Amino acid sequence: MKTYKQGDPKNDSWIFTLAVLLSSCFVYNSMSTINHDALEKLHYVTELTELIRAKSSPTQHSVEDSTEFVSFFPDFIWTVRDFTLELKLNGHPITEDQYLENALKLIPGLNPKAKSSNILRECIRHFFPKRKCFVFDRPTKETELLAHIDDILESQLDPKFRKQSENFCNYIFTHARTKTLREEVQVTGNRLGTLVVTYVETINSGAVPCLENTVTTLSQIENSAAMQKAAEHYSQQMAQRVSFPTDRLQELLDQHAACEREAIAVFMENSFKDDQRVFRKKLLEIIKNTKESFLQKNEQASVKYCQYTLDQLSMALMDAISEGNFSVPGGHNNYRRAKERIEQRYWDVPRKGVKAKEVFQDFLQSQMPIKKSILYADRTLTQGQKAIEEERARKEAAEMEKERLRQKHWEQQQQMEAQNRSLQENMVQLREKLEWERDKALREQTRILEHRMKVRPAMASAVAGGHRPG
Repeated sequence: MKTYKQGDPKNDSWIFTLAVLLSSCFVYNSMSTINHDALEKLHYVTELTELIRAKSSPTQHSVEDSTEFVSFFPDFIWTVRDFTLELKLNGHPITEDQYLENALKLIPGLNPKAKSSNILRECIRHFFPKRKCFVFDRPTKETELLAHIDDILESQLDPKFRKQSENFCNYIFTHARTKTLREEVQVTGNRLGTLVVTYVETINSGAVPCLENTVTTLSQIENSAAMQKAAEHYSQQMAQRVSFPTDRLQELLDQHAACEREAIAVFMENSFKDDQRVFRKKLLEIIKNTKESFLQKNEQASVKYCQYTLDQLSMALMDAISEGNFSVPGGHNNYRRAKERIEQRYWDVPRKGVKAKEVFQDFLQSQMPIKKSILYADRTLTQGQKAIEEERARKEAAEMEKERLRQKHWEQQQQMEAQNRSLQENMVQLREKLEWERDKALREQTRILEHRMKVRPAMASAVAGGHRPG
């Protein structure tokens, strides 16, 4: 930290605070015994209510109000090096943990000295409900080896010390848990880096680290990354699964629904505390725009392929028209049969895509002037027959326009139905996420309440002790 000064007590408090905020297992190391002096050296604990805030809203920073710290504080392990006592209480053997708990018992009485001694004990009991103790004998009984302890072989260490060290390491490897924030938010490597930067920048600015604000900052960074990851998943999967042009619109919509469902699952898995659903809404908007892009590409691919197919199939027809082969008696009938053959061969071509009808209708529409010209040039037809053919052509044109509108309406209906299905699936995924987050919050509140009820009897007993006759 830029405010670092050698021997600055405030700096030591901040380092202690950072260690508590960043660790999942806090190991405090002292010498000889756990006595009054050893406890006094841990006075930083009493300052935590002034150096850490759980919520951004102003609150009374008292020990009683700070029970919420247990939701994100680490486990507390007190290691006592060069332990000089026997593990006995009133002549009876006790465990290391019992030794620690006995040292943390509140002293009965209301006198200033008892109150002062109890503050630290009370803070440790409040803030660190899960506590563990390990004691270590001297590494070796040989004074000469102690002077070069860093250089001696492990075999030269006292067997009892080696066993104690092994027990300590096994406990850490077995019981040390992943660092979590409030509501069981797990701290990954990337999140830890963000936490360090955020906490240090806050301290350097002269402010007090606030877990709620920090989690908000962390969630915004994480949720933005989760949104990007989910959006990329959608785009990549759509690109892999969709082969343009799709034969039917529904084929593409089905792939969209599957990829959207997966993308939202990716977002849900990698996001947290998106309380206002800001990033989720942004993701859905990105997916919607990307889907529209795929729909356009699908239509463009269909138009291109259908147009190419018609160009190939109608090449002989267009050459015959250019050469005037249909501007002869009986030419209109020959033209009609040639166009029917093109139509039959066109519809036999597979996977033309969603624009197959529209492109063919445009082709027929483009042939209308040519058809009319050939019709009037055909001398084998009477005026009445020509009038009938012209009326039929007008009806065909009107029917093509109706078919175009029906096709457009049907596609819109398909998209609306697909959108409604996606919305329902999204709501199911959201409800599951909300229920999961609610369960986490409930578990956290239960732990806090259980801890609060657990520490109150000890406090009441200590206070009551001050009214007993001496």
